[in-house]
Amino acid sequence: MPGRREELLDAAIEVLGESGMHGLTHRRVDSAAGLPAGSTSNHFRTRDALLDAVVERFSARERQIWEDIAARLHPRTPVELALAMAELARGLTGPHRRVSLARYAILVEAGIQPSLRARLLATGAEVNTWFLTWLRLAGSTDPVRDAPLLMNHWSGLVLHELAVPDPAFDPSVQLTALVTRVIRPEVPA
Repeated sequence: MPGRREELLDAAIEVLGESGMHGLTHRRVDSAAGLPAGSTSNHFRTRDALLDAVVERFSARERQIWEDIAARLHPRTPVELALAMAELARGLTGPHRRVSLARYAILVEAGIQPSLRARLLATGAEVNTWFLTWLRLAGSTDPVRDAPLLMNHWSGLVLHELAVPDPAFDPSVQLTALVTRVIRPEVPA
């Protein structure tokens, strides 16, 4: 069960996902969490402190969503990895849409507010590390090269789906075509 801090951060993610960066205030987070006024401020004195913590929280939530998918699908080939990435995209544009909207709102804000970049770079480095492992398991012989190709394309797919939702959204075919062209496992001699 999440503690008070996680409760507030999850409420902040909901506020960001519903109202964007301009809607994020300590008072709105308190209200969204169903807690007394001042609760968010007691944990996160400034908006910057709240944003830094939100970055950590949405990163942890996205990773948990991926780990749940990976535990169920066990992607060990390029096709299996592509299908897991497609399921993640559907989840983060469907039931977990607000988590994604919060992430993209903060990414845009980092372009304006350089202080957020350090936190995003740190969490991004963690994501890269665990994604490299999944690429290796799927047979990538050069995961450092493959990761940005796949992750940047995947991010664009998700962003587009968030902006212009398609009821028939299924990136499986597109991701399978991309992943199987990028990841070319070595054939034993």
